[in-house]
Formats: sequence, C-alpha cells, structure tokens
Amino acid sequence: MPAPERRPAAILYVELRNFTRLSETLEAPQVLQLANEFFSFTGKHIGERGGRMLSLHNDSVIASFSGEDRLEFSIYALKAAQQIQRGFEPIGERWQSDYALPAAVALGLHVGDTVFGMAGPDDSQQYVAFGDCVSIAERLVHRARAGEIVLSLAFMRAIGATVKTLGAEELPPLELSRRPPIAIYGIVLNTRLDFT
Repeated sequence: MPAPERRPAAILYVELRNFTRLSETLEAPQVLQLANEFFSFTGKHIGERGGRMLSLHNDSVIASFSGEDRLEFSIYALKAAQQIQRGFEPIGERWQSDYALPAAVALGLHVGDTVFGMAGPDDSQQYVAFGDCVSIAERLVHRARAGEIVLSLAFMRAIGATVKTLGAEELPPLELSRRPPIAIYGIVLNTRLDFT
C-alpha cells in the first residue's frame, strides 16, 4: 500500500460532454458500452504517457502525471490530453451517426503540489489525490467548451510554452474566492462545437 505523500503533479480532468442525454435516450446496455469505450479510450492514452487514472466519476476521468522532472511529466500530461482531444473526434462522429446525438470531450490541466494516498472505507480504499491542484483542474474542465483543452498559467509555465507555440487563446480569467484570478488558455481542435 503506497504511503501518503505530497508531491508536484499535473492533474488532467477529462469530461465526456452530452453523455447525460445519451444515457437518457439509449438502452442500459448501450449506455454502459459507450461509457466503457470512453473510459478505455482515455485510459489507454493516459497510460501510454505514464499517467495514472485516479477516479472515474459519472462521465469524467481524473488522472495524474508525476515524477522527478516537472517539465517532462507536464509535457506527457499535455500530450495525453491532445491525443484524447484529437482521438475522440472520430468516436464522437460515429456516435452522432449511430445515435443522432453529438458527443465530445472537454479537458482541464493544472500543475501543482498534490497529496496522494489511499482513502475510503477500510474495506474498499482507493488511491486518490487531494489539494488545490485537483480542485483547480476540476474548475478548468468546467470552463472548457466541448472539444477544448483549458490550461492554467501555472501549467503553461511548467511546459515552457507560449500561447503562440501551443496555438492557444487567452480566455477570461478563472475567478476564485479569496485569491487573485487565474489566467487560463484554451486549445481548440478545429472550431468550437455548438454544444457545451
């Protein structure tokens, strides 16, 4: 069992947009089939870049990337996010064709100190992450539009990227209580999709 620890990490949130409508329309076996396709797809790209899936919650995946080199693990997190962003596009198109409802992913990325360890009831503990870094990443994915990756300024600095090199655009700052607003940036695959 891993010991509790605090260490720098990149936290990636991936949210499947429009899945609630799909789950209300389709039969239960189809809903679970699509959910498992989404979880397997995101898990593959997270694992290929050295990330760890921490949680599956409804239509979302939370993953962490960490290691000795902040630049390296942050770049891996971004590459995983970009692969998920690009790779889900044909899946969303297929679902639209098969079920007449659009679907897309929205992603949020932040980097900072994070507490890792086992938590939960004694008989079913899970490996989890806590802290401001996780909370901000969750806020970022909620700011992302369908098909978009939203990055914090801290994440941009961790990878040494500029808006221009990433093809990102500055978004209105993320407002948080009892602290200054956080500058954030969006990476859009092609054009923004017409649903949130």
